[in-house]
Amino acid sequence: MRNMKVKLALASTAVLALTVIGCSKSDDGAKSSPGVSSVATSGATKAPEPRKDITVTAYDTGRVSQDEGTNEQNRWTKWINENGPENVKFTAISFAQIKEKTNVMFASGSAPDLLMVFDPTIRNPLYEQKQLMPLDDLIAKNSVEYKKLLEQNPLLRKAGTKPDGKLYEVGHIQWVNPLRGVIIRTDWLKKLGLEMPKTTDDLYKVAKAFAEQDPDGNGKKDTYGIALAGSMEYTINQMFYAIKPWVVKDGKLTYSWENIKVATDFKKKLYSEGIVDKDFFNDKNMAKAKQDFIAGKVGIISPNFNTPQDIVTQFLDPLQKNVPTATMTLMPFPTSPFGRFTPSLENPVQMTGAIAASSKNPEAVMKYIDFMSKDSTADVLDNGIEGTHTKTVEGCPQIIDADKFKKEVSDITVYMKMLTNTGLRFNKCSTPAVQYKSDPRVQDYYQLLRDTYLTFDLPYAELTHSEHMPQLPKDLAAIVTNTDKQVNSMVGAGNGTVWAKAIVEGDKYTTDDAMKEAMAIWEKAGGKQVEDWMAKWYDENKDKAFLAKDMYEIAKQQDQKYKQIMSEIKK
Repeated sequence: MRNMKVKLALASTAVLALTVIGCSKSDDGAKSSPGVSSVATSGATKAPEPRKDITVTAYDTGRVSQDEGTNEQNRWTKWINENGPENVKFTAISFAQIKEKTNVMFASGSAPDLLMVFDPTIRNPLYEQKQLMPLDDLIAKNSVEYKKLLEQNPLLRKAGTKPDGKLYEVGHIQWVNPLRGVIIRTDWLKKLGLEMPKTTDDLYKVAKAFAEQDPDGNGKKDTYGIALAGSMEYTINQMFYAIKPWVVKDGKLTYSWENIKVATDFKKKLYSEGIVDKDFFNDKNMAKAKQDFIAGKVGIISPNFNTPQDIVTQFLDPLQKNVPTATMTLMPFPTSPFGRFTPSLENPVQMTGAIAASSKNPEAVMKYIDFMSKDSTADVLDNGIEGTHTKTVEGCPQIIDADKFKKEVSDITVYMKMLTNTGLRFNKCSTPAVQYKSDPRVQDYYQLLRDTYLTFDLPYAELTHSEHMPQLPKDLAAIVTNTDKQVNSMVGAGNGTVWAKAIVEGDKYTTDDAMKEAMAIWEKAGGKQVEDWMAKWYDENKDKAFLAKDMYEIAKQQDQKYKQIMSEIKK
């Protein structure tokens, strides 16, 4: 999940996992080449303030080539130090070690001035331990760029504010896209005389027909209706509002026992009737399901979408290579007994940084945050150097040499842009009409993706994005972790969990049996304490926390902007 989040949050600027944007001109800092300092040449002015030393964490990506340096020292860390306001020492930490090493640094008194990390479960305990600095006064007195961002985007402040009412985290506004969807074979629908499913009952009937009525016409019963592995299982849970596992009913937050049971009933029926590959438990990364789909043996699949290009290059093209007459489209979420929902959306406000309470130069850190939040800085980290890495074509940056750009720019800067506001920088250069000008199919699928799943009149399938969920106290979190290993409503955990067992054991073990056992395990472990804590948290924070309604507010604003840009392009 983290890898997908990182790809979408940073590697794909706005929608597309390509370089952004830069329709506006950069300031002097953006015009400088790596290794060349910008020097003011105005008349007599007061001497600049001495530069201060600060430390900042960075992700060790393993992507920086040896002749480009390291994640700590390369052409772009040099550029930041020569064009930015302070002297920055970067400390690179791998994804696998980030939690452990962060805890060691803070516990040993060697905390970085600025901790840059995606995972809120790393920042939240540091806040509780009072190891993070409140930022309200610091920003009010020392910031220009980030202060303006907060004023213009109050939800950015809301997302970074902790339960004590103070701001502790900095972050960025991201461009919002659907993260997953459902691909369905339309040629199979047509051949079997079926309509697009509108309800989950319809979905079952269509999937059953795909499995039993020889849609590929080879005279054999060798097709599956749905690929249940991987994210399809997650998608089905979303259709039944059975995620995470909290739902709001009658204004109260409650555990979604009934939703999980009904979703499991649906999966059990698919499994017991041979509509899905019965080995899907072992296909955790969905590799086999994907191969079955592109081989023409599966009618419905639900992958994660990193870019709209993935839909074409990873599914449509290989499918039509094997089955030239195949056609497909994106299926809207059907209505379940609990309603109809919008699938996962990209996190519109991602918090990424926090200043250590022990920082001796917080004012200098704030100047660095301002510099990294500027559009002119983002222009350079997105596009490299004009004339070297990109050239301007019809007002938009165009990569000159893809291999050179990857090696010298995107492989290095991908995790330096954790304060870049892709959601605010989206313009005509970001659109598929420009980015994928050579392939209209990608443009069409991107538009279809938005039209199908950015349905703001429907409720969101989760309480909020996972990065904005509250962090339970350690003892309660342990209850969830321990019971999840036994119960787990997500079958990807293995076929030995309670709900997974209900799917595979037929009449010997029903979903009623599973719910009874799951509830007993939960109660014995102290789950009622977790329910009480979550209910109290929601009651006290439903107006203060960053929830689905806030996600929708930002996504709606962006959708209006997108439609306006596309309208202007089409004129």
